[in-house]
Amino acid sequence: MPDPRFFKKARRFDVDELAEKFSCEIVNGLDQTLVLDDVAPLQVAQKNDLTFFDNIKYKADFTKTQAGACFVSEKVLDYAPEGLVCLVSDQPYKAYALAAQAFYPEALPKPDISIRAFIHKSAKIGKGCAIEDGAYIGEDVEIGDQVWIEANAVVRENVKIGARCRVGSNTSLSHCLIGEDVRIYPGVRVGQDGFGFAIDPAGHVKVPQLGRVIIEDHVEIGANTTIDRGAGPDTIIGQGTWIDNLVQIGHNVQIGRGCVIVAQVGVSGSTVIDDYVAIGGQSGIAGHLHVGKGARIGAQSGVMRDIPPGEEQLGSPALPAKQFLRQVVALNRLIKNKKSD
Repeated sequence: MPDPRFFKKARRFDVDELAEKFSCEIVNGLDQTLVLDDVAPLQVAQKNDLTFFDNIKYKADFTKTQAGACFVSEKVLDYAPEGLVCLVSDQPYKAYALAAQAFYPEALPKPDISIRAFIHKSAKIGKGCAIEDGAYIGEDVEIGDQVWIEANAVVRENVKIGARCRVGSNTSLSHCLIGEDVRIYPGVRVGQDGFGFAIDPAGHVKVPQLGRVIIEDHVEIGANTTIDRGAGPDTIIGQGTWIDNLVQIGHNVQIGRGCVIVAQVGVSGSTVIDDYVAIGGQSGIAGHLHVGKGARIGAQSGVMRDIPPGEEQLGSPALPAKQFLRQVVALNRLIKNKKSD
């Protein structure tokens, strides 16, 4: 259960209210007027808890759950235990996520600017902002309304931050323009020099990095991720893209809308990633490549060539998924034949 020391619950909800709020059909259950106190996982949920079932791997937990109500898809209703109120949804996990937000809305600070923050006299601060202890706001910075700058964040000169953004503690932002409703988690670095230099046996020569980072609306950037500014062209993170922790985005990279990039991915300079691409954890993408719209890259893949739109690739070097799996099967057969000789 959520620890009340860290998570403040807004209120209770009855089943009818949740069904109406999230466009669900109520099916089964002995008590369809049940009042729900909290949200909880299938395994530990009790009579007055709300849960969800969206992965058949957890079928056994679903059939034994003690929860009072559960978001489900229609195709799993036959597995529901007796007495469970089922809230039928086309997207049970999404419905649960929205319900959990209703139970536990994000706690926002009261508008306040700490006297222990440094704010340059030329900076423009919007209405209703919260700026915490130790924050540094540089010359000619523009910060929109209701922005939350956490402790010890550094916002360098001329950076622009749109409304309702949250900038985590110990972040550093430079040479960047940030849209609205962007969430930047603690320790993120945006806008530092890209890894650009001319190789010379007498000593490498640095190429000035003269571009920016453009972060569009509704982007999330996970803790300790780094996004280099462009060398000339800008580095761009498209609207609605979510980036996990510990990701490295090189200079001049262009990432489209709605992408998902999982932890420890590295994207080398000047690669273009089109809209709605999903990249699994610990994958590496070489520079100057093009990953087509809707492509999917499996975890720990090494991408060394362009990927067509909609294609799924795995392995290192990354190959189309079916080709990669055929190679794995063939290799296993060779090993078995070798052992039997």
